[in-house]
Amino acid sequence: MTLDWSQGPLAEGLHLYRSGDFFATHEAWESVWLHAPQPEKLFLQALIQTTVALHHFHRNNLLGATRLLTAALRKLESYPPTFANIDVTLLRADIQTCLETLSTGEPTAAFTRPRIRPPSL
Repeated sequence: MTLDWSQGPLAEGLHLYRSGDFFATHEAWESVWLHAPQPEKLFLQALIQTTVALHHFHRNNLLGATRLLTAALRKLESYPPTFANIDVTLLRADIQTCLETLSTGEPTAAFTRPRIRPPSL
């Protein structure tokens, strides 16, 4: 299965992610995740967990955010540097940075969302 980020629910989710509507991003991507085969299914689950973690972060549920980012990072460990046209190496590094920020117990406004973006979009 090829994940097409230029149209449909994946493109809609990217737009929502960029605008900061993380819960809606999760909803858009979940519709694809439900029908995806492996290894795309696990990859999408990691992306969805990342978006839900950001939703929790913005609701000040730092424990929930930490747990979901940790789970997403574990899932992404088995993927190559680029998968489904996403820079997985960059995404893993960004998630790790978020986890380091959360571990301080005092995340600041400097908390930046992981970069989930196909290079062509």
